[in-house]
Amino acid sequence: MNRIILIGFMGAGKTTVGKRLAKRLAIPFFDTDQLIEKQEGMTVSRIFEEFGEPRFRELETRLLQTRWTDQEQWVLSAGGGLPLRDENRKLLKQAGKVAYLRVQTDTVLRRLKGDTSRPLLQGEDVRGRVDALLSCRGPLYEEAADFVVDADGKSPEDILRELLRLTDTL
Repeated sequence: MNRIILIGFMGAGKTTVGKRLAKRLAIPFFDTDQLIEKQEGMTVSRIFEEFGEPRFRELETRLLQTRWTDQEQWVLSAGGGLPLRDENRKLLKQAGKVAYLRVQTDTVLRRLKGDTSRPLLQGEDVRGRVDALLSCRGPLYEEAADFVVDADGKSPEDILRELLRLTDTL
């Protein structure tokens, strides 16, 4: 059974690498943010604007509770905040093998420079916010993860090769 979940901060490469991993394994790929956008008929940014972050986190939990029991194999890219809830970390562990793509602040800022679609990166002192969010989220990502891949300074293909090696041993 191949059920691989990629977690980590925004800009870690979860979607880019996840699509490549799914293609290489010839299994379906899912992205929680995209699934929620389709389900709700609006972007993540719009959900945050209209209903707030707590409502979005509820949608993530509901998605995890109902989505994954019927398929044998898949790769899932989880939204950066999805593992924040204790319940979600437990659901992730039950669903499949969890890989944390770890990045540092400079990598996030470089990869997401000019990206206006990320609600948590809007406004002033983006570096300070990214530092604070990484400090808060890092231990939760590690708690949820079966293994960690350092993604700083690596191409998507480098990360993919490491994931394939790691998942082959699980």
